[in-house]
Amino acid sequence: MSGASITRTVAKKVLAVETPEGDGALVRRSIGSTSLRNLTPFLMLDYFHAKPGASFPDHPHRGQSTVTYMLEGASNHEDSAGHKGTIEAGGVQWMVAGRGIIHAEMPVYAPGQPDPRGLQLWVNLPRKFKMVEPSYQELGPAEIPTAYPQGPDGHVRIKIVSGASHGVASPVRPLGGCWYFHYIFSQGGVSAFQDLPSGWTAFIFVLKGSLIVGSDSIPHERFHTLVLSANSTETGVLLKSGSDDTELMLAAAESIDEPIVQYGPFVMNTKEEIQQTLRDYREARNGFEKAHTWRSKISN
Repeated sequence: MSGASITRTVAKKVLAVETPEGDGALVRRSIGSTSLRNLTPFLMLDYFHAKPGASFPDHPHRGQSTVTYMLEGASNHEDSAGHKGTIEAGGVQWMVAGRGIIHAEMPVYAPGQPDPRGLQLWVNLPRKFKMVEPSYQELGPAEIPTAYPQGPDGHVRIKIVSGASHGVASPVRPLGGCWYFHYIFSQGGVSAFQDLPSGWTAFIFVLKGSLIVGSDSIPHERFHTLVLSANSTETGVLLKSGSDDTELMLAAAESIDEPIVQYGPFVMNTKEEIQQTLRDYREARNGFEKAHTWRSKISN
């Protein structure tokens, strides 16, 4: 860390507790839980573990983006805009729901293969983007660029799902802007400094091992979400592995200073807009024209 680099610190720490979700899945929710209800622009963070038989059949969205990053196993997806495919371990699906979309997410189960596990992040859209046409980006594991802060033979690698890190940028271009990184350490006691835009909301989710943030001496353990400080003088965050198998996800985005009214998978700015969304979905219009006619093949 250079003299001009000033690290962020942990402002809040939340343990994501495992609870049932969907049709037979188990999730650890931190953002969106009672312990961390709002972290603008992030609406929800789930670490999911899909056991055989679990699924997320057809359901709608409006007004936000959903980001699904697979850690183990695979998941099939299909939506009413015509997108379909399989997200493999290390791959990402970045879906901008915009004015309306319906999709299904069906974990893949195969003998001898690990149960599907991954992260799903919901990111709010600014008012100006809430009613855009839906869009979709998918990258396989080989398509997500990797940065090596210590060189290819070092003990840190960073999968850059979106944004830029150590001179490497992702091709994903999310509306509203969002940086999303998967840090993987292969040795304890190794440090890396991640630059972050001043004032952006940022958090870390510890996936494996333990992590030391900034000048802290106490490591943070697996399944904890760490909300970072956001002072204007801070240029990024210093990350140090506390064990040989430390992994984490780091996300950062500009906060959205607008009202949020959420009803399940619908996220708008006013109660009237939510009521209109419910009418649109019920009457199959304004982005939900296929609400009563489209059915995903993978849900069958």
